[in-house]
Amino acid sequence: MLNSPALNEHIDSYYAATRHPQTQYPQLTGRIEVDTCIIGGGLAGIGAALPLAKQGHSVAVVEAARIGFGASGRNGGQVITSYACEMEYLQEQLGLQDAQKLWQWSIEAVDLVENQVNEYHIACDWHRGYASVAIGNKKWDELQAYREYMRQTYGYEGYQVWERPKLKQHLKSDRYTGGIYDTDSGHVHPLNYCLGLAAAAAHHGAQIFEQSFVNDIQPQGDKWRITTAQGEVVAKHVVLACNVFAGVLKQSSYMQTLADKIMPVGTYVIATEPLGERVNDTINNNMAVCDTNFVLDYYRLSGDKRMLFGGKVSYSGQTPKDLANAMRGDMLRVFPHLADVKIDYAWGGFVDITMNRAPHFGELAPGLMFLQGFSGHGVALTGLAGLVTAEKILGAPERFDLFAKLKHRSFPGGPYLRTPSLVLGMGWYRLKDYLQ
Repeated sequence: MLNSPALNEHIDSYYAATRHPQTQYPQLTGRIEVDTCIIGGGLAGIGAALPLAKQGHSVAVVEAARIGFGASGRNGGQVITSYACEMEYLQEQLGLQDAQKLWQWSIEAVDLVENQVNEYHIACDWHRGYASVAIGNKKWDELQAYREYMRQTYGYEGYQVWERPKLKQHLKSDRYTGGIYDTDSGHVHPLNYCLGLAAAAAHHGAQIFEQSFVNDIQPQGDKWRITTAQGEVVAKHVVLACNVFAGVLKQSSYMQTLADKIMPVGTYVIATEPLGERVNDTINNNMAVCDTNFVLDYYRLSGDKRMLFGGKVSYSGQTPKDLANAMRGDMLRVFPHLADVKIDYAWGGFVDITMNRAPHFGELAPGLMFLQGFSGHGVALTGLAGLVTAEKILGAPERFDLFAKLKHRSFPGGPYLRTPSLVLGMGWYRLKDYLQ
């Protein structure tokens, strides 16, 4: 799969069509030796490479396709505080004091995006503002209870309660009962953001290689040897930031361990034609929006005023038939007055989820670290993941090691039954969303 010529370029999407011209990085050839080799050129991998390179640490990033080829360059662009598993679960696992640390770090993760956009002058349409919106009274009660829990337990005052009339002032839809507006979260053009960070890492001395599929990872004395078709890297530290592609490398026993803990889940996005003045009939304050259903819709406006509408979560790995029209139908449930608007782009990809939806970071062997399981919260969390990994490599392991305390189980069913069982489970949750 990862040796395919299709990996010579980013997939056809709105993001690829509007990416800024960037230098194409070379293939890895010959042998190099560095302090740290990072496998995977998405936001997590680049997020580790940049702070390491800034500290004068020698770094090589080895990417099988193009920088930002996977979820990092084709997601919904929502930059959100907290974690996909929610804070209650983290508190159960780690206790309140450590959960409070993780909450503050999730705010830091969003701030990191803004700080890096400003520091490196990355043109990526960064904007603050995000709303979680509820369909029906039960979901609305749960959302308000969550806001109160976060205020009392974590001292967070960034959530504003918007009853239906207040919400409709900014979100021109009759679909929702109410919403919680978050002043910290926001949205970004993810591919341009990732490419901008890669350019910054290269500027600080990181060596970046594209179209360099890793064949194997093996210990070599007190170091590691990473091989590709045309080259090899020898490094003291290795960071596996393959995420959903961990399963592609699972001929390595190290990668098999990781692949068992995550499941690739399909999600899809459409981009309309530019709406012009009609944007005021959709989202007039340029916030990102996500509903609270298990099978959720998420959407926002692009920098050139298109509606970017995402959803259609798929556990089967099968892309919905006639994707553009299928997604258009979902959009029209929210904005029926956009029925005459043309769909210019439709695309999809996979995110990696864990069983508990908590992030999965750790060390498989001395010097061999991994980052995965962002479970749909990756645009912000990947940067934090890269930063705490760099801290560990540079001698300050406390934050990385706290994340590594989170316990994870393999998906049940083995290689043949886990996908069908998840599809059945998703059907149950779809029914619950419908009934509520």
